[in-house]
Amino acid sequence: MIITFPHMGNTYIPAKAMLDDIGVKYIIPPFNNARSLEVGMKHAPEMACLPLKINLGNFIEAHKSGADTILIAGGYGPCRFGYYAQMHREILKDLGLYMEVITLESNGKSFKTLIESIKMINGRVNPYKILKILKNTSDVAFMVDELEKLTFKIRPREILKGSTDKIYKTFQKSVLNVEGSENIKKHIKRAREELLSVEIDNKFRPLRVGIVGEIYTSIDSFANHNIEAKLGHEGVEVSRQVTLSNWISDHIIKKALHINSGGRFKREAKPYLGAMIGGHTQETLGNTVIYAKEGFNGIIQIFPLACMPEIVSKSILPSIERDFNIPVLNIIIDEMTGEAGYITRVEAFVDLLARRKELDEIERDRLLSWN
Repeated sequence: MIITFPHMGNTYIPAKAMLDDIGVKYIIPPFNNARSLEVGMKHAPEMACLPLKINLGNFIEAHKSGADTILIAGGYGPCRFGYYAQMHREILKDLGLYMEVITLESNGKSFKTLIESIKMINGRVNPYKILKILKNTSDVAFMVDELEKLTFKIRPREILKGSTDKIYKTFQKSVLNVEGSENIKKHIKRAREELLSVEIDNKFRPLRVGIVGEIYTSIDSFANHNIEAKLGHEGVEVSRQVTLSNWISDHIIKKALHINSGGRFKREAKPYLGAMIGGHTQETLGNTVIYAKEGFNGIIQIFPLACMPEIVSKSILPSIERDFNIPVLNIIIDEMTGEAGYITRVEAFVDLLARRKELDEIERDRLLSWN
């Protein structure tokens, strides 16, 4: 058995840590690129969403390198992500690529289901070791997400432009050569120390933009044309609450243990949408309200074409935009999205936010002078 798995942002790092600790052979597909998408587009249904096409390209490329088994997260409920495993299996079968598919999920039933899924990877691993592996995998996911959040803060404030990108990209590549969760944790800590050593302008007050929307296109830099870094280069500090570690916590571990998840974003979304309808709709709406209350300058919603949960979110967001007077930019992504036009829209949105901020400061100064 030689395992592979799909790319989604930095997901490959905790996936690698888990498989290292389990002790199985695996192949990490090439980082997402135009070829991955082209291969996936060629064999996927035309109206399938962008993440499915990129993932299919990942699997075909990994198969060429010797992978025979796919490890993929599962899901249930209205979102089509729950069908990915079955769709990939059937498409690959039609192509003559017979690959076993192991779905890592709890089905919302019990933790035992999740453990059984992992035992399919290596039946010799006992349940106690599996629990330890799951904890270490979750720790790695959390640490990677925290490292990424640190880049969001440093990038718009750095004195020497490009310093953050250089350190972060070096980390993303070099971690491929680090084995085991404990060593990966140490590697993440070293990268964090390097980022904290970057000289920054502490007096600079950047615009703040919240990123909401579907998880794959929000997290994966190839899918979203590296929007978070580009905003940082424009002097914008971004924030994104939908992360891999939160997804693992809320959709796998807490569901397996029957623990309620969501907390604040569900409460804030309730006046606009009181029920879970699939995908990340409640997160999108609730986090938009949270960002507005915390004084963010604007919101960018990102989602793939034909993503029904986010289409619902898009139809409700104007109400939040009106109620809290916060601008929202909706970006829909598919394989035909041109980077130039896409970035032009983002830059125009940033200009709008900067002008609004400037006018707000002028009005505030005028009111203070009257007093």
